[in-house]
Amino acid sequence: MAILLPYLYTGGVHKHGLLIELLEDLGGYIIQRVVTGTEVNLIMLIPEKDVHIVKKQSDELLGVLIEAPLTGVEIAVVSPTLASHHLPHSACDIAEYLRHPGANTNMIGLARGMGRRVSLSMDYERKLINEHDIAVFTFGSFRDCIINKKPKLFEGIEIPIVVTGGPDLKTEEVPGADLYVGNLGRTSHRLRKTEEVNALDKLNEEIGKVADNIRKQQAKDPLAIIPARVMKDIENQVPEIHRVLSPAPLTLQLNGVRVKLPYDEFHEKIEKLEFDEGVILSELANISRSKMKNYILIKIKSKSDVGFAI
Repeated sequence: MAILLPYLYTGGVHKHGLLIELLEDLGGYIIQRVVTGTEVNLIMLIPEKDVHIVKKQSDELLGVLIEAPLTGVEIAVVSPTLASHHLPHSACDIAEYLRHPGANTNMIGLARGMGRRVSLSMDYERKLINEHDIAVFTFGSFRDCIINKKPKLFEGIEIPIVVTGGPDLKTEEVPGADLYVGNLGRTSHRLRKTEEVNALDKLNEEIGKVADNIRKQQAKDPLAIIPARVMKDIENQVPEIHRVLSPAPLTLQLNGVRVKLPYDEFHEKIEKLEFDEGVILSELANISRSKMKNYILIKIKSKSDVGFAI
């Protein structure tokens, strides 16, 4: 199976179709295409041996091709509450900054994270967070609160936990966290200062390492089918997906795809999706109702579970 590397292309709309055709010929995948005015952004997976060919084509189109290490990663950016003291500008800026290297982010405000004594997350919220690849908890500026109180919110979270906050702490000081990044506490302004932007850069870099670790674990027991191929076949066999107005109608994850179509109406069609090898999707993946807006959640089984991979 060819190794696919994630890249972001930014350039003019004119003739960008040539790049898409080239990528399809090489066996790569377009993950997301965003056109804004006269500019287009393409997030793509390129076969490792063919990156230089795509780079040459992008140069001819006067575009820019850069690595996007968080492509195919869906991240939950979690705030303790939607109240002004917990959901300031920093949470929005963190979610936005994570999109630069290719991640898809969803912001989640918990229902009961507002006080030190009643800081809890509901079962529904935990299940929603666990549908993602990585959870980023955006905390405030109080050292004691981050160390002693807020880790209660991590109970039941099964995916890697990244914590941001104001104080300069070591990861091991925050119980239950897989990674802590400081200098990103509560602010009443957008994160534009040099030290704040540096902290955002560090966050992106460190989360990239967390995603790489997940990929390395997957490589020991590969998925039965790569998520990008499932995404491509849904686009080809389920035409209704092209009429969805939500951003990223097919959201790629490290071990699956979120399909933004109503579960009751479309889950059978998704389950019966057939591949060239004569296998249907329900043999390769668990398909369930998402906790997010009644969407369809596809979680691909590993090769050892299915007995084969395509």
